[in-house]
Amino acid sequence: MGILDEGNFTVKQTVFDKDKIRKRVEELGRQITEDYKGKELAMIGVINGALYFFADITREIDMPVLIDTIGFANIPDTTSKTGRVKISKNVDIDIEGKDVLIVEDVIRTGLTTAYLISNLELQNPKSIGICTMLLNPDRLLLNLPVKYTGFEINDSWLLGYGLDRKGIGRNLPEIVSIEHQS
Repeated sequence: MGILDEGNFTVKQTVFDKDKIRKRVEELGRQITEDYKGKELAMIGVINGALYFFADITREIDMPVLIDTIGFANIPDTTSKTGRVKISKNVDIDIEGKDVLIVEDVIRTGLTTAYLISNLELQNPKSIGICTMLLNPDRLLLNLPVKYTGFEINDSWLLGYGLDRKGIGRNLPEIVSIEHQS
């Protein structure tokens, strides 16, 4: 795996291979199309992590959809514990009166996602739901409107399909578990 050479990561195993990811994304796309048919849907991808999932899932939706992204600056050792975040790229589309579906790469505690929801609610959307590739239900601290989940995970250190460690590994086409790195 030349992609990981610079990070010196030790891959333990492939958790979700390319085919399993592709099939699940297709299923989610069909379900979203069915659930939102006839509605004004705006999908907001949380970058950088959800970049690959967001691109793939939006291509599987067979209806008109508004697309935008939002980005957060990382606050080391703070965001996952407090939900305190800094928006580095905000939504540029008008979501007032529209059904909004946030697309996340992974939800662990849910604190960052809750902050995002409260921020988007200020723009008066009709509804807000969440589509996440990965969900760790054991670490979830809040009740979030998660409508679609690709896969449930545990506390393993994961890499690939948007997930990174120190900026490396996002472009792996599968999701692998790695040895914990400090």
